[in-house]
Amino acid sequence: MLSIEEIERKHWDCLVVGTGVGGATLGAALARAGRSVLFVEKGRAGFDRADALRGTYPELLVLPHGSASGRDAVLLSRAGRCYEEVVDGHRRFVPFIGCGTGGSSALYGMALERFFPADFEPRQNFPAAASSLPDAWPIRYADLAPYYQRAETLYRVRGSSDRLRPERLDLLPPAPLSPLNAKLHAHFERQGLHPYQLPLACESVPGCKCCQGYLCARECKNDAARICLEPAVRNDGATLLDECEAVRVEGTGNRVTGVACRWQGRQVTFRADRVVLAAGALMTSALMLRSTSAEWPQGLANASGLVGRNLMRHCVDLYLVFLEGGGENPWKQVGLSDFYQFDGAKLGTVQSFGLLPPAPVLAANLVNEVRDAAPRVSPLIGLVEPVLRAVLSGALNRGVLLATIMEDLPYADNRVVPGPPLGIHYRLRPHELTRVKDFRAHIAKALRPLRFLILRQSDKNSMLAHACGTCRFGHDPATSVLDPHNRAHSFGNLYVVDSSFFPSSGGTNPALTIAANALRVADHMLAGGS
Repeated sequence: MLSIEEIERKHWDCLVVGTGVGGATLGAALARAGRSVLFVEKGRAGFDRADALRGTYPELLVLPHGSASGRDAVLLSRAGRCYEEVVDGHRRFVPFIGCGTGGSSALYGMALERFFPADFEPRQNFPAAASSLPDAWPIRYADLAPYYQRAETLYRVRGSSDRLRPERLDLLPPAPLSPLNAKLHAHFERQGLHPYQLPLACESVPGCKCCQGYLCARECKNDAARICLEPAVRNDGATLLDECEAVRVEGTGNRVTGVACRWQGRQVTFRADRVVLAAGALMTSALMLRSTSAEWPQGLANASGLVGRNLMRHCVDLYLVFLEGGGENPWKQVGLSDFYQFDGAKLGTVQSFGLLPPAPVLAANLVNEVRDAAPRVSPLIGLVEPVLRAVLSGALNRGVLLATIMEDLPYADNRVVPGPPLGIHYRLRPHELTRVKDFRAHIAKALRPLRFLILRQSDKNSMLAHACGTCRFGHDPATSVLDPHNRAHSFGNLYVVDSSFFPSSGGTNPALTIAANALRVADHMLAGGS
């Protein structure tokens, strides 16, 4: 194991900032090929599966108030969670995203789905939208298809093929449907829809609870740390430095030379032939905007002025569907893409969601939202929290949850504000609000005659699901930040491989597309790309 002095003295082939799906997948591929790779991760290494914070929400173990805030940084860090507040106008919140080895994949529900071929030509789906949406991605579905297959194999994805997709997928067999998911699957078939078993990066070991929203306590969740990072460090000579925050990227001319970081209260600088940023769409763009110099006063690789802009976050609603024989149903198993392109509109996907956070956590969050929206009722709202807990606990034990994921469009003024503190500016436009309304109407019809309760999340910025788009790739340096190989237009050795590169958000989970693209970029690097 190298000392910090040795790590700082060494000149690395590749320095990777962030260990989520993009960074860990790419870095592991380079390490397997014999390249010297240094991973720097702001959060903690989560390799200890005996930690008490695995297998549950940290709020339930430690926090009497049932909700986490910036005051609870140490606790959230141990749980692999972001622990710093984000500013949204006058409101502050701690986003429910990952910060630690594996990034947000350490918390994810393991759904790994491909984008559709039509997603790579997004403007044809929204010809009249007043958006900065490009006509097409700089790569086609066919370019990414072999890497999708490699990523599905790498992450050991289990599921069945969606009959509405043009190709059949070669996936591992899924676990049998749970009783409630089987009822939901049968209901959709009776409605003339086309349900399938959702592709999951899950080993489905006995007693599996899916661990959505918290660290897995078993060898079950195939996240980026387990599948890529740990083998790269253990077997392939890669080095990981955790609790190490990248504060600025350094360079001169058209090349970056290294990254200045904060580690254990001191500043250290690491040097590498290539620097790969993969800290997430919020943090990567903020780091680039803060990395100013006389040569790039607008921020690193920001000649176009687009770094941090075109922020997208998906519009997600939840539906609590009441079925006979209800009970706890942690399994995300049923997928539905009938509304992806439906009745002349592009909407999104439907998935069984697994479990929401427990009732005490939900009740505390609802109380906090009311307090933020109406401070005058703050002394009274706390009195109803015990009632909310009881009502929510009863409801959650009688139904199965569905999530709808709808594509939102990019707009240049939806953006990241680098801070500190980190901020966002994001507003849904009438175009998106109309589509959300239409999607809700279609889902309500598809669920009849079942009883259900909708939990409207689409307009809540605190629900930063699948943030992406803040360093889009493209052919033209005037309208994009990165080239088709995810390399910054103005720098020969700077890459971005997290979801920042998306020119459009698609309408399903982004993790598989991030992983597939990381493998594609790694092949480009290994073939001699600078």
